[in-house]
Amino acid sequence: MRRGSKMIGVLDLQGAVPEHLAAIKKLGYAGLPVKTPADLDKADALIIPGGESTAISRLMRENALFKPIRDFSRKRPVLGTCAGLILCASEILGQNEDAQKVAPLGLLDCAVSRNGFGRQANSFETMLSMDGIGDDIPAVFIRAPYIERAGPSVKVLARISHAGFHGVRIVAAECGNVLVTSFHPELTGDLRVMDYFCSKIPR
Repeated sequence: MRRGSKMIGVLDLQGAVPEHLAAIKKLGYAGLPVKTPADLDKADALIIPGGESTAISRLMRENALFKPIRDFSRKRPVLGTCAGLILCASEILGQNEDAQKVAPLGLLDCAVSRNGFGRQANSFETMLSMDGIGDDIPAVFIRAPYIERAGPSVKVLARISHAGFHGVRIVAAECGNVLVTSFHPELTGDLRVMDYFCSKIPR
């Protein structure tokens, strides 16, 4: 695959867009900010970045991107990081009945706990082993969600234990064209997760 010939879109509505575009460039691919369905049509893959999931969900509705992203995911790779994981899920747990709810895209069968690891002050970094990707992968968790339930079609790639919980939590998974992480792979110098995602682009 000639990397430069592949266009990786980053949903450019709110959140960590520049960081993802910089990581894409380091891997030798072309990056494309995606704001409209017409932008999405130009992409070979799509990243839904971290940020504020409520804001991104609202702006996706306003920009008529819900159905186009769902259709896109059936044929091309989608990566959801942090808030992107929340948006890719089929179910979001613990949403406040009085607040504006996040409407999930339902790209993979999983239930996600928003801010599952706590608020901004509870952010942390750790090292992960990820099935099929590698060991000692640095992972940055910022107001991070986790996967509470993964359906039978979902392959779990990474779990972690955390001081605030008994047992372990799922923090990375995939199903078909869709890859999700609770953490921010774009914020470290280790681009193995991003490279793994880009390898899903059809030749």
